[in-house]
Amino acid sequence: MTAAYRTRLAELTAARGNLCVGVDPHEPLVRAWGFDYDLEGLERVSRGLIEAVGDQVAVFKPQAAFFECFGAAGMQVLARVLADIARAGALSILDVKRGDIGSTMGAYARAYLSGDTDLSADAITVSPFLGFGSLAPAVELAHQTGRGLYVLCRTSNPEGGDVQQAVRGGRSVAQQIADAARAANAASGQDAVGLVIGGTLRQLELDLHGFSGSILVPGIGAQGGTMEALESLFGVAAAHVLPSASREVMKAGPQPEALRSVIDRLSGYPRTH
Repeated sequence: MTAAYRTRLAELTAARGNLCVGVDPHEPLVRAWGFDYDLEGLERVSRGLIEAVGDQVAVFKPQAAFFECFGAAGMQVLARVLADIARAGALSILDVKRGDIGSTMGAYARAYLSGDTDLSADAITVSPFLGFGSLAPAVELAHQTGRGLYVLCRTSNPEGGDVQQAVRGGRSVAQQIADAARAANAASGQDAVGLVIGGTLRQLELDLHGFSGSILVPGIGAQGGTMEALESLFGVAAAHVLPSASREVMKAGPQPEALRSVIDRLSGYPRTH
């Protein structure tokens, strides 16, 4: 049986550092690399990034939307990107933010977490805003297959606060999500359920004491988040942070040396994941 996601993540980040690199081939980046914004450009940029730094990075996070917008052929490119990540010995977090109920959530889980499709990843992002319990099919399959989930908790977009900071029963929605994830991990012993918390937040406004899952922190670099601020922002949970940078890395391409240099610069965060 495949080792639990959290175990594999800890081993890889200990060896390669805990920077997660986003694979976000949106139009300006594809053109900046010198390619037309078409299927060929999408593939050459996405797979070129993995080829250049795949042995240097522990985790890649492809954003599915940038592949989905090219239809079925774009999803075939995504499948090849996921295969490239696996061949590089890195882990993949597929950023799909899926969230639904019952058999539909189960179908999403089978698509991305079963290991039976070419879109299977090591972990995916999910949305809990139909109720944390709606994620049960994904949580169960992740445990069965040794994969992971990152649950949206406190995002850095201004609109997110309207929902995530709403208070019910004395706790914010974001705090209830964090508490539910902590309980799921305690029940399974796998720590497969992580959280997504934006790296551009000025204040965390969450109690993460006792949370031992991984915390995916997007927004490092071009979006304004800094590696240096992570320890003060996350406090006791800083050791579980997986900072993620996309544009900050990809804009350095297409030259492999430039891409590897920015990875070196961003990988100086001293904590062990």
